[in-house]
Amino acid sequence: MGKKKFYVVWHGVNPGIYDSWTDCKLQINGFEGAVYKSFDSKEEAEKAYSSSPYIYIGTQKKAEAVKPSADVPQDRHDTVLPLPPEVPAEALAVDAACSGNPGPMEYRGIYLRTGETVFHFGPVYGTNNIGEFLAIVHALALMKQKGIRMPVFSDSRNAIEWVKHKHCKTTLERNARTEALFNMIERAENWLKANPADVPIHKWDTNRWGEIPADFGRK
Repeated sequence: MGKKKFYVVWHGVNPGIYDSWTDCKLQINGFEGAVYKSFDSKEEAEKAYSSSPYIYIGTQKKAEAVKPSADVPQDRHDTVLPLPPEVPAEALAVDAACSGNPGPMEYRGIYLRTGETVFHFGPVYGTNNIGEFLAIVHALALMKQKGIRMPVFSDSRNAIEWVKHKHCKTTLERNARTEALFNMIERAENWLKANPADVPIHKWDTNRWGEIPADFGRK
């Protein structure tokens, strides 16, 4: 018999901790935007359930890595990306994409030194601005959990302001279809209120620097 697992369902029919995969599946099957993860002990599961899912959830599907560019400035040897002089390689860039607004939304974070996708979430039904907001919070929570600190770049002025004020000022209707997403938003807001903002969040200057490296390339 395999080792017993415990399953945390942050967003599902009935969020909670379950001690069987069958019970967990009942909470997530057919539930749009379900967020869940297994743990090896009940103690780990309880700690995770009382925390933000952003520090536990990983890539939900294989995300494309940003490919190294041949346009890397000759005087930069710290990155595979064509970063402007003002942008450090030791930083994260985040972005969201949405097919329609609202529509299927996803977001990701890129490590600028290597072009590596360090997290990717979605798609879930939502808006681009919500995705931009959640992407920044995901980056902050991940760094907090890993004990690292580096700047975060976003090309969304709205999302940066929402993070600054610890409130996602969306006009998206809250209904059965968007309930899971609004639960994520509330957890993100609560995480921001509980964790002092000590990481620089910078606006990516698209007019001067081109598209942010985390861009999905769907414009």
